[in-house]
Amino acid sequence: MCGIFAYLNYCVPRTRKEIFETLVKGLRRLEYRGYDSAGIAVDGDKKTTTEDNSKIVLIKKKGKVKALDEELYKKDCMDLEVELDTHFGIAHTRWATHGEPSALNSHPQRSDKNNAFVVIHNGIITNYKELKKYLNSKGYEFESETDTEVIPKLIKYVYDNREKEDLSFSTLVERVIQQLEGAFALVFKSHYFPGEAVATRRGSPLLIGVRSKYELSAEHIPIQYNSGLFKEGIEQDKNSHNRPDKPDNSTAVNSVGDGKAVEYYFASDASAIIEHTNKVIYLEDDDIAAVVGGKLSLHRLNSLAGENPVRAIQTLQMELQEIMKGNFEAFMQKEIFEQPESVFNTMRGRICFHTNKVILGGLKDHLKEIKRCRRLIVIGCGTSFHAAVATRQILEELTELPVMVELASDFLDRNTPVFRDDVCFYISQSGETADTLMALRYCKDRGALTVGVTNTVGSSISRDTDCGVHINAGPEIGVASTKAYTSQFVALIMFGLMMSEDRISLQPRRLEIINGLRILPDMIKKVLTLDNKIKSIADELYQQKSLLVMGRGFNYATCLEGALKIKEITYMHSEGILAGELKHGPLALIDKHMPVIMIIMKDACYTKCQNALQQVTARSGRPIILCCQDDQEMSKNAYKTIELPHTVDCLQGILSVIPLQLLSFHLAVLRGYDVDCPRNLAKSVTVE
Repeated sequence: MCGIFAYLNYCVPRTRKEIFETLVKGLRRLEYRGYDSAGIAVDGDKKTTTEDNSKIVLIKKKGKVKALDEELYKKDCMDLEVELDTHFGIAHTRWATHGEPSALNSHPQRSDKNNAFVVIHNGIITNYKELKKYLNSKGYEFESETDTEVIPKLIKYVYDNREKEDLSFSTLVERVIQQLEGAFALVFKSHYFPGEAVATRRGSPLLIGVRSKYELSAEHIPIQYNSGLFKEGIEQDKNSHNRPDKPDNSTAVNSVGDGKAVEYYFASDASAIIEHTNKVIYLEDDDIAAVVGGKLSLHRLNSLAGENPVRAIQTLQMELQEIMKGNFEAFMQKEIFEQPESVFNTMRGRICFHTNKVILGGLKDHLKEIKRCRRLIVIGCGTSFHAAVATRQILEELTELPVMVELASDFLDRNTPVFRDDVCFYISQSGETADTLMALRYCKDRGALTVGVTNTVGSSISRDTDCGVHINAGPEIGVASTKAYTSQFVALIMFGLMMSEDRISLQPRRLEIINGLRILPDMIKKVLTLDNKIKSIADELYQQKSLLVMGRGFNYATCLEGALKIKEITYMHSEGILAGELKHGPLALIDKHMPVIMIIMKDACYTKCQNALQQVTARSGRPIILCCQDDQEMSKNAYKTIELPHTVDCLQGILSVIPLQLLSFHLAVLRGYDVDCPRNLAKSVTVE
């Protein structure tokens, strides 16, 4: 959802124009998260000073970052060529939750008309009404409809009532966040504390990039990796994407900087930082980071004297070109075509095709405990939920355990029984999905073993779970997830293979699946060669208002995921239907005008799907069929066919989802929509 970016240059002279360009570029790297307005806060010119402190200028605009960029150069009160030795600027893209998209509701939000304190915020403050009522009673006036505005008003209230206390900026922030309930990542700026920055988080991601031409001055303390995800990252092939550095190449710090020239970048996503530095610190819940005199220090909310947190300075393995479009029209298209590589990276270093062994480093220390469990609960939202549905059948077969697949939001709406001998998986591309995190805490409170499956090192799920798997799909920029889905799919299948290694009766099945995984990247390349054919089908369908996608067995999840992709970026109504339910209602929709896509592969459900096909054609339906190559029976009954390479039944869903990803992309382009930033949606859903 919302995007945070802030930049502090200490003893590194930058013109105001350069600072603007850095802030705007940071926001543009975060556009994929979804937003409807944007804003920036910087210091004004010296001619507007009060008490020798530069006043803060706010520039906020509804719409795209481009509109904000144009607005910046219209401000007469600022000299763009003036050089600033030390300066702190903050920027934000907002996705509306409280109050409609508007300049007034955009961030940064301010404490008063003099902009004494300004703040940018990701998340939701759940007790904002109570705080607003209290601050109103104290004479503080509100101008926006946002929940965020209570935060700068509250810090101003604490500052105004400090009496004779000499409070630091970070102490003020600490007193404020003690009163906040909900989820937040916050970055504060104040004209009372020029050149200083304070940032904190609880339940929403925030990281700090550090760039200095001097060696970083830091307190060296041995790193402790608490999460299985980090442990697995250490053991992964050195070329894996986003791999955390090995301990002997990392620095654990409580403070950074020694008054020499240094630059700090605060962001909600590493993609906004990577072009400036690859040295980052991931903040954890209730960490408070403060930069004073060029030195970054960390402490925790309510920590005792001397109990300051230690965080690793990690080296990002992400490359700048990974977050660039290259020769593709959109990030989504690029990521669809990256799937041969992303699936290979998910398997790399984990499957030995010579010995047929599968080792997930992040799980191996907990494998005995997992094998003793009574059931598996797999929890996710949206595409991640579909990855769980896609692999449920094979997980039940390989583990011989009952597997519950749960939507995180529905899971939380029930008092679901969870026991100490359950193992709960949490699937999330970002690792920050709010409902999934809340489900994680619910299960941890009941003593279950928790396993994370994410694409983001340093995310909340990767830190809070007992162990886990990093899917290594590489950065995914498009809001509509594609390569993360197929990598999640493969990661869960690898878990099933690892669990069944000692089951003699399952060895022929394991060998069949492992051989299928070995050639999977090449199979995906063959599917991608069908792009032009799929585009020609999109040419026929793009003016339709509705689309049905049908299948069953291993391909039911493909129907759900394909329909979701079409909804997300084309705004067409689409529905994934279990073919076995056709006669129980959906058949009423079938006529010659209703576009129907059917997935009919040569597996255990082949005959049953043929029956569904006959029912569709008997009602004058004109089905477009995804089928196996050289399936003459399907060619006779279909309006059009998309012939796919045949693979192991449990892997076929990886191949069959790609044509639907491509179809949704081409439909969106033909309908004239922004493929990477669909309306009303965000990449990382960090609120309920």
